[in-house]
Amino acid sequence: MLDAPDIVAVQVFLSGLQTRICAALEDADGGARFGDDVWQRPEGGGGNSRVLREGAVFEQAGVGFSDVRGATLPPSATAHRPELAGAPWRAVGVSLVVHPRNPYVPTSHANVRYFEATPASGAPIWWFGGGFDLTPFYPFDADVLHWHHVARDACMRFGTDLYARCKRWCDEYFFLKHRNEARGVGGLFFDDFRDGGFANAFGFVRAVGNAYLDAYLPIVRWRKDTPYGEREREFQLYRRGRYVEFNLVWDRGTLFGLQSGGRTEAILMSLPPRVRWEIGYAPEAGSAEARLADYLRPRDWLTERAAAAR
Repeated sequence: MLDAPDIVAVQVFLSGLQTRICAALEDADGGARFGDDVWQRPEGGGGNSRVLREGAVFEQAGVGFSDVRGATLPPSATAHRPELAGAPWRAVGVSLVVHPRNPYVPTSHANVRYFEATPASGAPIWWFGGGFDLTPFYPFDADVLHWHHVARDACMRFGTDLYARCKRWCDEYFFLKHRNEARGVGGLFFDDFRDGGFANAFGFVRAVGNAYLDAYLPIVRWRKDTPYGEREREFQLYRRGRYVEFNLVWDRGTLFGLQSGGRTEAILMSLPPRVRWEIGYAPEAGSAEARLADYLRPRDWLTERAAAAR
């Protein structure tokens, strides 16, 4: 069939992407190595949850590959797609979260995935999803602009409006409604993506997956040696609490993984190794910590900078 889905090609690309990202992060850390945690899922499929711990640059980095399947989609997957209730499914993806040691290096997240379900009434329904987003604690405009420039460039050959569309979706998705604040400074997010057929959609997913290292590693190099003290470290740990809140309260991927009988350690690999909560905390007015609040709202970074330069 012309332009038919090719799940083998997806699997090969995503497995290779995990390998390349892990190698690049090891090189950036300068010493620590990823361990392999290969697992199987009783209902079908499995994966490899690779974790780097206690590195010189990265306190923890998790890069997981999974290829899993099931007989029936869980409620979290069919709430907006009732026609797929009861359908067998298969999902292949790479998901990663990097928690740096230095508070001046942002946390980063990326995910690219392919999903296929076969309702009893028809042919398989497929789509792609994913993106990447950045969560700084002590933000720098140059970092944020670089991140969004790379994101925009990854989208450009697939449609002039695609970056704006995926950026807006990212701003809306990675938002803590109970805090009325964004998780970070955004990036890209997309789901149910089938634009232009399989070949085009797969090309876009490859572009996004390959762009992550170009977006993140320069920021790591720029900030990893910035001096910091106990104050900055404590603020980093406090703000990591917001990351935990989002992943456990709002993230659809976490909910899908738990409802579908996924491996808990692989699903919660994204959580930071150290975190703290403080009731009623408010940063001192005018402080570097208070400055973060201005970044935790949806902003059109590239347009703002272009307007300021005119």
